[in-house]
Amino acid sequence: MAYTPHDVVKPEKIAATAAVALEESLVVPAVFARKGIDEFKGAADDTINVRVEGVLPYRTYGWRNDRSTEIKFDTYRERTVSVKFGGDVYSGVQLTDEQNDMDLDGWAKLMAKQTEAVGKGLEYQAVDYLLGAPYEITLGGAVAGRSLRRTLIRAREVLNKLRVPKEGRTLLVGSGWENELLSDPDLNLASHVGESEAVSALREATLGRRYGFNIISSDELPADFAVAMVSSAFIFATGAPSVPGSVPFGASASYKDIALRWIRDYDSAHLMDRSIVNTYKGFRTVTDLLVGRDSQNPNQGFVSEHEHFVRAIRLDLDAASDVLPDPDGPDTKAQELAAITGIAAAPDGATV
Repeated sequence: MAYTPHDVVKPEKIAATAAVALEESLVVPAVFARKGIDEFKGAADDTINVRVEGVLPYRTYGWRNDRSTEIKFDTYRERTVSVKFGGDVYSGVQLTDEQNDMDLDGWAKLMAKQTEAVGKGLEYQAVDYLLGAPYEITLGGAVAGRSLRRTLIRAREVLNKLRVPKEGRTLLVGSGWENELLSDPDLNLASHVGESEAVSALREATLGRRYGFNIISSDELPADFAVAMVSSAFIFATGAPSVPGSVPFGASASYKDIALRWIRDYDSAHLMDRSIVNTYKGFRTVTDLLVGRDSQNPNQGFVSEHEHFVRAIRLDLDAASDVLPDPDGPDTKAQELAAITGIAAAPDGATV
């Protein structure tokens, strides 16, 4: 139906509907921790700071000692990680008068397609960030004598040793992993696909739950790639730009911390409508300080010197061996991680 001055088209309603559609179209960004538009307002240098809880070492005091030695006090500090805007993802469309009057049946269909385009852009960029993360541990999917089921159990064991929270764990997999997982009778995942009506792209991509993981597939990931993670390993932030005062028709909206803006105006010099949907975006990994047990004094704990990326580990379907921290190698960060967690490459090439 053509637009006339008497049509009641509320940009706030259309933008709100588009924000819901955008959130429901995401898979990889949807499993990241989210930060929304309000936290970006007034941010300096295009950056917001996200607070990460601090850690403290444990200490012991001698039983029935003579009290000549003072206890040691530690200082509790929380850290912040900076999330910086990394760009403006948008879709812009021009419509001639003829298209508007004769071809376009309202703005809802156009908005759906523009929102789909923005969602695809966010999806690809989230995948790029996921692939480039500084993983400190990689598990092989083709290790001799270890079934796919045992690989998933091994991933659970490693995350447990890394003290990653058990709540909200996700195994995000590419198509090669998906095929192998669905074909494995020991996992019995195939029977669960399609049991529930899908209401979002994320739910559609969910294969099932095994060993504490929500298993989710993404066709945008490399076939042999998977990552076992908790959502807080990655931060995904969006911010909707404000609507300029010179634009007569536009609105910003957010849904579940996914924000976007829609603006529409008319180019009278070329007799064309212009519609733009866009959002600011940023991604960030989260590293942690770890608490270890002093090898020289087992009754005392210590806080790691290095920050470690332990909230996610990588899985390589074709790899015949694991990549684990080398306790005897030259990398002091890897030495520290092995000492604290007990996850290390053994001298004979075996894994522990």
